Amino acid sequence: MAEIKVLALDLDGTLTNSQKEVTPRTRAALDAAIAKGVTIVLASGRPTAGVLPLAKELGLDKKGGCILSYNGGKIVDCRTGETLYQKQLDAQYVPELCAFAAAQDVAIITYNKEGVVTERPDDPWALRECFTCKLPMTGVDDLAKYVDYPICKMLITLDPARRDEVWAAGRQQFDGRIDLYPSSPFFIEAVPLGVAKDGSLAALLERMGLTRDNLMACGDGLNDRSMIAYAGVGVAMQNAEGPVKDCADYVTATDNDHDGVAEAVEKFIL
Repeated sequence: MAEIKVLALDLDGTLTNSQKEVTPRTRAALDAAIAKGVTIVLASGRPTAGVLPLAKELGLDKKGGCILSYNGGKIVDCRTGETLYQKQLDAQYVPELCAFAAAQDVAIITYNKEGVVTERPDDPWALRECFTCKLPMTGVDDLAKYVDYPICKMLITLDPARRDEVWAAGRQQFDGRIDLYPSSPFFIEAVPLGVAKDGSLAALLERMGLTRDNLMACGDGLNDRSMIAYAGVGVAMQNAEGPVKDCADYVTATDNDHDGVAEAVEKFIL
């Protein structure tokens, strides 16, 4: 088996527990992996600003590491702040996505420099993103008009009971133009065509002179399937959705509230 040099970690439902914290055992396992020369990549659907505090907490700004944000839309070097990879959502889709969300009567959000922006600032599902990313919420009257700057993604937030039905309608409408896929029971990501965690990790590995055999990836959501299937060692958490477990090489015995990531790192890296 090739040596693992890069460890890609989904955050929500994987690296962090339900309180959005990294526990001491998991933290110790990551520190030991870094000491062995492994590069940690925090691979999330969150915006970059929503991952930075966690990257600092793990010391990646000093020790090195990367943030893969927007589900693969952007990769940033934690130490230098340099953007290593980026794909932006074509501006023409912003009004159409806003209209789609309005027609489905669900909230849609994107991000500005400060935090989360939406026309429905009181929507309980939209507020989940603020809780997750620890970012403030800004309400605007007309999101499509407000977004006059480049963005990497938009996020539809909705009651889990409606997720699959709205996702199906969205895929039908936007088929072949942009990609839509769920990242949690209450989130549907809207990203540029072909943007996923595997593609941006492939670009990063190439930059580093490594191959997918040197990559271990851990995740729990449908948006983690691509990197789990792509990685030399693909790990699904015990709490992962069924299809995610199906494409993994290994499923942890414990979930994200019981150090599932530490279990995988101890087993395959340490």
